Amino acid sequence: MRNPQLNKHGELQHLLTLDGLPREIVTTILDTATPFAAVAEREVKKLPLMRGKSVFNLFFENSTRTRTTFEIAAKRLSADVVNLNINTSSAAKGESLLDTVDNLCAMHADMFVVRHAASGAPMLIAQHLQHTGRDDVRVINAGDGRHAHPTQGLLDMYTIRHFKHDFTNLTVAIVGDVLHSRVARSQIAALTTLGVPEVRVIGPRTLLPTEVEKLGVRVFHDMSEGLKGVDVVMMLRLQNERMNGALLPTPQEYYKIWGLTADKLTLAKPDAIVMHPGPMNRGVEIDSAVADGTQAVILPQVTFGIAVRMAVMSMLGSH
Repeated sequence: MRNPQLNKHGELQHLLTLDGLPREIVTTILDTATPFAAVAEREVKKLPLMRGKSVFNLFFENSTRTRTTFEIAAKRLSADVVNLNINTSSAAKGESLLDTVDNLCAMHADMFVVRHAASGAPMLIAQHLQHTGRDDVRVINAGDGRHAHPTQGLLDMYTIRHFKHDFTNLTVAIVGDVLHSRVARSQIAALTTLGVPEVRVIGPRTLLPTEVEKLGVRVFHDMSEGLKGVDVVMMLRLQNERMNGALLPTPQEYYKIWGLTADKLTLAKPDAIVMHPGPMNRGVEIDSAVADGTQAVILPQVTFGIAVRMAVMSMLGSH
């Protein structure tokens, strides 16, 4: 069974999930991003790699940071970018997702960047394009439901590689609301694919998926135990908007037990880096002193995100 993200030559055709993506493809994306990271330092930040191509940002969910970095990435590659505010467009009037896609294809779209509250929506679009003979249109998943956020996972891997160089001797901890986090799923898939020997998830039982250890991770319900000796601490946002019912005590209680403070960080290795996909809830999952401290690489993550998204778009747009 061919991976639906790859064409018959084994090249990346869509980026829908990191789960099951071959290691060589993941590594190629990271390698391709490296020269793009240097483009930001140039006076003229444009490259002609996607001149004449039309990229449509289809965001059915709000996201300033992801949408903005995709837009910057596409424009740096000289693509024409169209941002659709779906909440105020035809979808709000009852038009179906696939009708919207068909109409945009009629406007000669070359690439869709899709964020959707429903898991599987980008895959549905990719399958629809195949069935309707539009194999030349590419789809990038910019976050779907609780399922996946592959470009965030990739930019996190790029950040780790930048600061730690090698994946094969690291211990990485993912802390917090894993249950509702599509980012965590993409991080776990990428870390295991790239050969990280120990991936830990740390959090209260109510915020970890059942049988999460089947993803190849070690589970800790104690912050002190889980952080001991780790090289990378990846904090997750508490996703209150996705929670049904009382899964947690108050934010203050959560912070006391699960928030990353300078004291708790001393349990990790002295050169451990602290990451966060944003937006951060300061004083809930992370203390400001840590977020702004010397071990935090949260702003470089955002910068690298543009280079990684440029890499993905240029690879998809090149064939």
